Amino acid sequence: MEQRRGTDTAERSRSWGDERLSLLSAVGAALTDREVMRHALDQAVSELGGIAGLVHWSCGPAGSRQLRLVLASGLPLPVLRAWEEIRQDVAPLAPARAVRDGRFVWIPAAATEALAGPREDGRPSSGILPEATTVASVPLIGPDGPVGALSVLTGPWEPTGEQTAFLQAVGHWAERRLARSAAGPDEGDEPPWWQQRPGGPVLRQSLEAAKAGSWEWGVRTGEMRWDRAGLTLLGIPDSYERRIESWIDLIHPEDVPRVMAATEKSLRERSDYEAEYRVRRPDGTTGWVQSRAHLELDEHGEPVRMVGKVWDTTESRMARESVGQALRYMSDAFFAVNREWRITFLNVEAERLIGPAGQVLGRPLWEGPAGDVPELEERCRRAAAGGRPAGFDIRWPTDGRWYHIRLVSVPDGLTAYLTDVTDRRTRAARRAEAERAGAEQAARISELSNALADAVTTRDVVDVVAAHILPPFGASGLLMLSLEGGRLNVVGSVGYPLPFLRRIDGVPAFEGYRLLNEVLGARRPYFIPSAEEYERLFPDLAGNPAIAHKNAWAVLPLTASGNAIGTCSISFDEPRRFSADERTLLTALSGMVAQALARARLYDTEHARAQALQRGLLPRALPTPAAVTSTVRYLPASSGTDIGGDWYDVIPLSAERVALVIGDVMGHGLAEAATMGRLRTAVHTLANLELPPDEVLAHLNEVVSDLGDDSYATCLYAVYDPVSGVCSLARAGHPPPLVVRPDGGVECPDSVPDPPLGATEPPFTTVDLRLPDGSLLVLYTDGLVESATRDIDTGIAECAQVLTSERGRLLTSPPPRPHPDRPEQDGPEQDGPDRADHERLDRLCDLLVGAMLPAQQLTADDTALLIARLHGLAPGNIAGWPLPEGPVAAGLARAHVREQLTAWGLQELVATTELLAGELVANVVRHARGPTRLRLIRSRSLLCEVSDASPTTPRIRRAAETDEGGRGLQLVSALSQRWGTRYTAEGKCIWTEQPIPRTGTPS
Repeated sequence: MEQRRGTDTAERSRSWGDERLSLLSAVGAALTDREVMRHALDQAVSELGGIAGLVHWSCGPAGSRQLRLVLASGLPLPVLRAWEEIRQDVAPLAPARAVRDGRFVWIPAAATEALAGPREDGRPSSGILPEATTVASVPLIGPDGPVGALSVLTGPWEPTGEQTAFLQAVGHWAERRLARSAAGPDEGDEPPWWQQRPGGPVLRQSLEAAKAGSWEWGVRTGEMRWDRAGLTLLGIPDSYERRIESWIDLIHPEDVPRVMAATEKSLRERSDYEAEYRVRRPDGTTGWVQSRAHLELDEHGEPVRMVGKVWDTTESRMARESVGQALRYMSDAFFAVNREWRITFLNVEAERLIGPAGQVLGRPLWEGPAGDVPELEERCRRAAAGGRPAGFDIRWPTDGRWYHIRLVSVPDGLTAYLTDVTDRRTRAARRAEAERAGAEQAARISELSNALADAVTTRDVVDVVAAHILPPFGASGLLMLSLEGGRLNVVGSVGYPLPFLRRIDGVPAFEGYRLLNEVLGARRPYFIPSAEEYERLFPDLAGNPAIAHKNAWAVLPLTASGNAIGTCSISFDEPRRFSADERTLLTALSGMVAQALARARLYDTEHARAQALQRGLLPRALPTPAAVTSTVRYLPASSGTDIGGDWYDVIPLSAERVALVIGDVMGHGLAEAATMGRLRTAVHTLANLELPPDEVLAHLNEVVSDLGDDSYATCLYAVYDPVSGVCSLARAGHPPPLVVRPDGGVECPDSVPDPPLGATEPPFTTVDLRLPDGSLLVLYTDGLVESATRDIDTGIAECAQVLTSERGRLLTSPPPRPHPDRPEQDGPEQDGPDRADHERLDRLCDLLVGAMLPAQQLTADDTALLIARLHGLAPGNIAGWPLPEGPVAAGLARAHVREQLTAWGLQELVATTELLAGELVANVVRHARGPTRLRLIRSRSLLCEVSDASPTTPRIRRAAETDEGGRGLQLVSALSQRWGTRYTAEGKCIWTEQPIPRTGTPS
């Protein structure tokens, strides 16, 4: 099968070759030799799948062995230079070998690249063929042998036998076709082309079409011969004198020195000759030609003959001159430098930048202004070395304008085009500035929007507007007025003096103040550029600019949900014209501010109501029992909008005992505040029952549990007894108290708290602390010591550090107390020490709050802090006696009372106290059981207590007029300020309290 496929391919190739030869056979006889060769070349290239085709001819003067390129297809000019002239006896190229050997040749084209060589600047030649290019050549045969070659440049594959045969057939066809052309009627006076020496009609037609000819000069003989194409090109008649002087006479006089210098240099240096010059033809026309030649030397190395070619460059020269003119007078600057960076050309615009041509041509570029352009030299050298165009913007030092310079590397140096882009850069800068300003404006609006979204209160809105609107506009004043009850009230201001604010606050919204009335009524802004304009528009308000110390205003209406809610005035210290963009932006911002202010007003109203509720639920003032001096701080959360459930209480009990309570309902809101109120009421009720701390918490736990599964609260309940100096406390999920002893030491009772109320079941643990007189008890909620960045243990430790600091020790130290044998008294004698101690505890609260909750720190929880100074009773103010059982106990009790009160100087209370003590003892004798005990306590009041072992609680009965008994407790209630019963570990205690008259106090 493979053999058959190969056979088919070969047959198809032969078929295509036959078809192509048929096409060639159809070529008309009227075509010129050059057109004939073009057809042959195209068919050969197509058949071999080549990239280009060449035709060379032996066309030099007689005796020369040069092949010259007369026809080419598919190659650019830089590549053709290496194929223009080929020495048959030297060049190892396919056309030369085909002519020399008279047969088909296929060899690589790499040898041509070697002939082309590197460029003068060391870089590779631009005329290099692809690396794997090969050349297939066949000779063109005349009667006397090969006179030329037809070549095809193809890939690395060797032509097949069919392709080789086709190429040879094309060559034979061209030979026959040219032979017929040479024998035609128009050329009957010429022998056939194969009978002519090289340079016959085929070459003549090609060279004449290309306006090129050949010449030969005998250096020693001075004889100079031209071929027919050369004679035609120069306009020389056939009868010309074959001397070099004839050629010199043709050269334009201005070009003779330069041409002769090039000739002498070639002879002197044994180098190739090349020159471009003008010729003056005998018919009077003038044209440009370029001549190129090489020397032939004898065996001694002396010049014998110069053989060359000449071609017409008039058109290309004119084109170059036209390009030069265009370059010279074009609007962009253009200059060129050679490899030594010397200026070789510059146009008129470039002269303006670099200098006059007469002064700078031939001088190094860097000696002029270009040397002052940063990085220009480095970039130019990099562009020349890389061979790639480069472009960038530069600022020219002579005129300070911006130019875009484009550098293009050329074989003999570098060219530069400079286009003035100052205006374009200015426009681009303006666009960039506008885009930047737009981006900044969008960013500012976004920041303002976010800040207004976070603003909660009216004060927050004012602060946000002052921080985000005044600085970008360079404003110095802000005045926000809120419409309430038909008047405009100041809700916030920045940069306005107090006299002006007093003048503006509360003005009627729709009359009496035209500027604000019109802004609010028409709902359109006023932009006032100066104080003069202000007084012209509103002459009735002429004094305001001077009072406000302002000179320009933007007065904006604040409208939310279609309703006018106030105005916002932004003012400036200096006169100012508002642009259209500024007016539009300020008007848009006023809408955002209005929405935020409307929300803030709603919040302020609701929050004020909630705070009023909370204030109503918390103690308005703490009682001042003799056993404690207390102070308190309550701080709502600084972030968030809801109120909290923290509470505190100081509750006086019997026998000068005091209950200290602090608690926290978990959560925030009105429901939690209501729960706090219920718990506080329950605590008061339970405290009045004289229940111990653990039982109080047990009952509170029932209250919280009844509120639902989502209700929890923490609580610390402590009872301080000044007689024994014992503080009994129980806590349910609450942070422990801090105890500051008189010596300054701080303790935190190490006890495990019970779970929060609502999350556990009784019993609760009670801890008894024996505290000396003058100790401090610090109670607090978790908001003081716990936050998102601080755990509760760390917070308690930091709180203890504050209390033990130098200032903390100064404020916690106990003040001097009255003589221990003197009672606590109300009145001027006692107000001084108590007031001083209270002030010190106030400052201690401020110290703790300032250290634990800095003003700039937002808190998510409310905080309660209760500090109490404990005052124990001196033994001299306490007296007690056991009483026997039976009726004699009443008389003995009265005797003890009379004796002790006389000793205390309270004779005014003897009779009343004897009666109270007798009734209480008689009640015990009749209704209870022993042992019975009597106790008197002198403090701010006189307390009389009778205790027994019975748990039965007495109650007042309403006796009828005929009843003999039942009036004892009625008598006790009438004679005492207050009375009651409390349970003790042994039974109960009935107590009475009487005020001590100030006049009866001993000195």
